[in-house]
Amino acid sequence: MLSADTLVILDRDGVINHDSDNYIKSLDEWVPYPTSITAIARLTHAGYTVAVATNQSGIARGYYDEATLHTMHEHLVRLVTSESGHIAHIAYCPHGPDDNCRCRKPLPGMLLNIQQHLGLASLTGSWMVGDSLRDLQAGEAVGCKTVLVRTGKGVKTEQKALVLKKPRSSMI
Repeated sequence: MLSADTLVILDRDGVINHDSDNYIKSLDEWVPYPTSITAIARLTHAGYTVAVATNQSGIARGYYDEATLHTMHEHLVRLVTSESGHIAHIAYCPHGPDDNCRCRKPLPGMLLNIQQHLGLASLTGSWMVGDSLRDLQAGEAVGCKTVLVRTGKGVKTEQKALVLKKPRSSMI
């Protein structure tokens, strides 16, 4: 039986696959990190349910369409399945930053979509894994434990967080 504490929600770009400031616009550009597919399968084997929550504003910007996004996600699912893993649900936000939607991270709409899709009463105690502050903020908004990875934008995010946490007297 699925419980919130066995749910791991992953951001996509920068966590599962290489990210690009120019957007991942095609299956050819979608390149998974060398160990990410195996890691998802290992989570599955360990009894975790894995879901994905990904901002995809490239759709709103006209860089690619939803059919292309679905092709990338189908490929991801095939790769994970080939290692006996499973992705329970992929939620995505196709909106741009100025569209005032409720799903774009740092808002928790996609995570709530995952919660509803999986039939969970709450996401408290689930895990949200991301490479940006907005990923962590979305997770925190619904009670997830959050993990910042150092892939993708993770190192830059970590450096920004360290600068913000420094006492004023040590700042130059």
